[in-house]
Amino acid sequence: MKLNRRKFIAKSSLVMSMPMMAVANQTNSLSELNTKLNKGDTILFQGDSITDAGREKTNQLPNNANSFGTGYAFLAASHLLNAHPDKEFTIYNRGISGNKVYQLQDRWQEDAIDLKPNWVSILIGVNDYWHKVKHGYEGTVEIYENDLRALVQRTMKELPGVRIILCEPFILPNTSAVEQSWVIPFKAYQKAAHKVSKEFNTLWVPFQSVFDQGLQQAKETYWAPDGVHPSMAGSQLMAQTWLEVVKNS
Repeated sequence: MKLNRRKFIAKSSLVMSMPMMAVANQTNSLSELNTKLNKGDTILFQGDSITDAGREKTNQLPNNANSFGTGYAFLAASHLLNAHPDKEFTIYNRGISGNKVYQLQDRWQEDAIDLKPNWVSILIGVNDYWHKVKHGYEGTVEIYENDLRALVQRTMKELPGVRIILCEPFILPNTSAVEQSWVIPFKAYQKAAHKVSKEFNTLWVPFQSVFDQGLQQAKETYWAPDGVHPSMAGSQLMAQTWLEVVKNS
C-alpha cells in the first residue's frame, strides 16, 4: 500500500519518537528506584564468586568497572549510578570466590566495617553446602545460620543505622555442578538465611523464587550453566530483582 508524502512523514515521526519515549519512561522508572537511597550513601556488595564475578582485586576501587567484575553487582551498581548521578553514591564490590560465611567474618573489618557503608548486601551460602558435598568441608546448616547471625549482629552493632540486604542463596539443578539431590538439603540453608533476615528485619532478595519463575521461560542452563554461576541473562535477572527490593524497601 502506497503512502502519500504527508502520511509518510507523520508515520516516520511517530516511529522515531518511540525510542525517545521509551528512554524517558525508563529514566522515570530509574529515578523512582532510588528514593530510599540518600545523597552520598555508600553501598557494599559482599559474597562469594557470584558477587565476585571475576573482579580485579588489586585496587578494589568504588564505582569502577574493573573492580566490579561482570555479574549482578556490576549491573545493579551501574543502574544505580546511571539513575542518580546527583546523589554521588560510592559503591563497592568486595565479594571473593569460594567464600563461606566464616570467611566473610575473617575479612569483615577491612572489607566491610572500614568502608563505613550505609547499605550492605550479602549473598552467601552456596559454598557452605557445595564444599560440604564435594570438597570435604565439615560445616553444617547450624554453623551456617549461627555464623550468618553473628555477621549481621556485628555489622549492625559497629555500623549503627546500616541497612542490610540479605540475598537468598540459590541453585539450579540438572546442570553441570548441581544435582537434583541438592534441592531438599539446600532448602535448609535457604530457610536459615531467611530466618536470620526476619530476625533482624533486613531486606530480603528472593533469588531462588525468581530463578524458579525463569524456568517457565527457559531451561536451567540458560540462567546458570553450572547451576550456581549465572549467565548474562541470569545476572541481569538478579540485578533487576535486587533493584526492585531496594526500590520497595
